[in-house]
Order: sequence, then structure tokens, then C-alpha cells
Amino acid sequence: MQSLWMLVASFLFSIMGVCVKLAGDYYTTAEIVLCRGLVGVAVICGIVFVRGGTFRTPFPKDHLIRGGVGVVSLWMWFYSFSLLPVATATTLNYMSSIWIAAMLFAANWWKGSKKFEWGLAGTVLMSFIGVALLMRPSLNADQLLGGVVALVSGVLSALVYLQVRKLGLLGEPEYRVVFYFSLTGVVAGLAGNLFTGKIPLFHAHSATGALLAFTIGLTATLAQIAMTRAYRLGNTLLTANLQYTGIVFSSLFGVVIWSDAPGWVGWTGVGIILASGILATYRNQRSNQSAAKNVPKVDPIATEV
Repeated sequence: MQSLWMLVASFLFSIMGVCVKLAGDYYTTAEIVLCRGLVGVAVICGIVFVRGGTFRTPFPKDHLIRGGVGVVSLWMWFYSFSLLPVATATTLNYMSSIWIAAMLFAANWWKGSKKFEWGLAGTVLMSFIGVALLMRPSLNADQLLGGVVALVSGVLSALVYLQVRKLGLLGEPEYRVVFYFSLTGVVAGLAGNLFTGKIPLFHAHSATGALLAFTIGLTATLAQIAMTRAYRLGNTLLTANLQYTGIVFSSLFGVVIWSDAPGWVGWTGVGIILASGILATYRNQRSNQSAAKNVPKVDPIATEV
């Protein structure tokens, strides 16, 4: 059940989100993106130094697409927070799993294939309903621009996740995928800081701010590795569904740190998300077992004749 790596990724991403919120008192968005990329590059270099490996890749174009689209999606999501309530921006961005299901359906239809996992696609929609109940987004007439930005961010995120899976199927190891994305983040962060005229390396830091920046980079890197493994080796729709657990983890952190209780409607949404994840995992496991039973057994003696 390699898709369960998405649970690890979601938990780490939720910790990162808490740190990003807290780090906003110390750093700009561009600084956070830069620090996140720098720590990611350093961590991956350390892993390669200890365990071996190479950064040479036969797929530079695919890494460029993954990194470029990923950074644009990340910036748009961060920017949408300045235009929308956090709940609305988060909900629209998390529509990425819905877009993944739609893209897979469109791809199958284009190829003339009738094979599509409608059951798992249904659990993705079920989880999104839970997210909507938990976050209870609202959108006013003067927030349409922010809504479009957050929505496009979700579409780009879906493309990123499918590109991550493509790189995995091409044989790219997780560390190399995460390394080049982190490197792209460093370049984008530097560009953003140069544009604003503020470089984090050249101004005073507090111990709290520096610790938050480091934690953001470390959790983001480890989460990216776990997410990449989930999309590379697991079922795409199941992995996309389990991604919604990140909102559950974030909500629990909100209760513990900021006493931000979601209310009974929100807790109903949490229950729906968890039930959907369990149902999706069960359906995927049953499907795998059924497929294994249908594989014809080979007589080892007959193959020797």
C-alpha cells in the first residue's frame, strides 16, 4: 500500500503549514520560499553524500516542467491568501484532487479506454464534500480575482502531481525529483527577494524565526519525498484522496495551538474525509486482491519442458 506514504506527507505538510503561518511574523513569502528551497537542497545533498547517488538526470525537461509549474502554483496559492479568507483559498486549492480525477477520465476517454476507477473517483468527491463542510468557504463578488487565482493554483497542482507520477514511472528516484524542485524554489525565491529588495541572509534573524524557517524547509523536503513515493508507486486516485487528510491534521493543530474548534459541522466534515480515505483504501486493496487472483498460475515444471 504505497499510497499510504501520502498520510506521512500530509502530516508533514500540515506541520509545515503551521510553521509558515507562524513564520509570517518574521519573513516575507519570498523569503519563506527561498529558505524552504535552500534547506531542501542542503538536505538532499546530505542524503546523496551519505547514501550515494547522482544528480545527473536523463529527463531535464520533465524536471523543468515539474519545478516551474510547481513554483507558479505555490506562489499563486500564497498570493490567494492575501485576496481570500484562508478557508476559501485552501478549499479551492485542494480541488486539485478533483482535477486529477477529471484529467485521468479525459485521458482515458481520449485514448478510447473504458477503464476508469469510478469508485475511487467517487471517494475523492466525497472527501471534497468533507473539506467543504470543514472549511465552509465563502466568496464575495469582490473576491472573484482571488477565487480564480486559487482555482488555477489547484489546477496547476493537479498537473504537478501527475508530472511527479510520470517522473516516477520513468524511473527517477524520489531524492532527484525533490532536489530539482527545491532548486527551482531557490531560484524563484531569489528572484522574488531581489524584486522586493530584501534578502534574508542580509538582515537580522531571531532564534525563533530561524528555527521556523529551518523546520519549514525540513518538513517540506521530507513531505515531498513521501508524496513523490506515494504518487510513483501507489494508485493515483487513492493517493489524491489521502491528500485530504492534510486538512484534518491542520484542523487538529488549529484546535491545539489556536483553540480554533471547527464546530459540529466541521467535525462532520472531518468524519467524512476519514471515512472516505478508509473506503478508498479498502476498495483499492480489494481491487488489487481481485487482480492478483485473476493472474494465471504458471506450472514451473511445464515452463521447463
